[in-house]
Amino acid sequence: MENLLVQKYGGTSVGDAERIKRVAERIKSYYENGYKLVVVVSAMGHTTDELIALASQISENPPKREMDMLLATGEQVSVALLAMALHEIGVNAVSFNALQIRIRTDSTFTNARIEKIETERLLQNLEQNKVCIVAGFQGVDAEENITTLGRGGSDTTAVALAAALQAKECEIYTDVDGVYTADPNKVKGARKHEVISYDEMLELASLGAGVLHSRSVEFAKKYGVILHVRSSFNFNKGTLVVPEEQMMEKLLVSGVTLKTDEARVSLTDIPDRPGIAAEIFSALAAQKINVDMIVQSTGKDNKNTISFTIPAKDLRQAREILELLLKQWGTGSVSFDENIAIVSAVGVGMKSHSGVAASMFRALADRGINIEMISTSEIKISCVIAKDRGREALQVVHDVFGLHEL
Repeated sequence: MENLLVQKYGGTSVGDAERIKRVAERIKSYYENGYKLVVVVSAMGHTTDELIALASQISENPPKREMDMLLATGEQVSVALLAMALHEIGVNAVSFNALQIRIRTDSTFTNARIEKIETERLLQNLEQNKVCIVAGFQGVDAEENITTLGRGGSDTTAVALAAALQAKECEIYTDVDGVYTADPNKVKGARKHEVISYDEMLELASLGAGVLHSRSVEFAKKYGVILHVRSSFNFNKGTLVVPEEQMMEKLLVSGVTLKTDEARVSLTDIPDRPGIAAEIFSALAAQKINVDMIVQSTGKDNKNTISFTIPAKDLRQAREILELLLKQWGTGSVSFDENIAIVSAVGVGMKSHSGVAASMFRALADRGINIEMISTSEIKISCVIAKDRGREALQVVHDVFGLHEL
């Protein structure tokens, strides 16, 4: 279908009635210019957080299926209100939840993955010149249980719809007007990119850049969906997220990030034998605990030390798992450190240039910032440092690669 566009509006964009009306006016401008529109909407403002808080007043450990039933209501409110706002200004619109258009997922409640989207109903309504408003963040499993897609799920819904419908582009509207070299609220001189690659955006998203969620970028890369990150509060051109081969200029470093919600776990004096690492990380993976950076060192007397980082929110659960393993082994100890931050530099230009790591390490050393752990990939360098030096380190790394001069 020609001129088909998928748009996604985040919670801040539809935070109250006036903002919903402004979003409706923006949609109308596209509609009047001949676009066929599928619009994905998040829950209003802090609705999801409020629903989670309400659930915690009822139960300390609510069933995940029932949490999904609860949380999915936030988006249903948004889509209905936006459809009403469009009708008020003369635009024929219809709202849908995930069950009505069959966004099929697996049965992993609170973190489901999309398996298939049935497009027939959407296409019928688009042919009738209606704007289709779709609830983000939610799906249905094979038994028609309501599921939710986890953090950033509305972005994933939008990209999945764009892929299924073969849309021209997927516009992601948020409270910032594009992808910056760093968080402009934390770094002086941060600059907006006109274009950035899927791989760079994927690394930045996984390292704490809050503009897009990593799962939505993975989806876009897999299906070749062009993303356009824009602000819902102005009409400025944002940032295009595209395949690397479509980029004219590949920067040495395109962005720096700071994560402060991680914790370091250190296992010391554990047995130095094959299979120990597999036991540790299999046990954590079984409980859906994501491990990021890993450092292993062999000591003396056949003892080993393994340090790694995990989300701070998973510390309690990790402690229980690891203490049980230590008990089984009959040796070793575990310690935890929440006073860490991870500063990272990302750029596809690293593939063809040497000395990037050395420049970053020297800049941090010159400011007396100690590096406690290091992790690298083809386009990323990450360093664990003390949390109280995080903001300073972010600025230092941004400056050393001249990102303020873009």
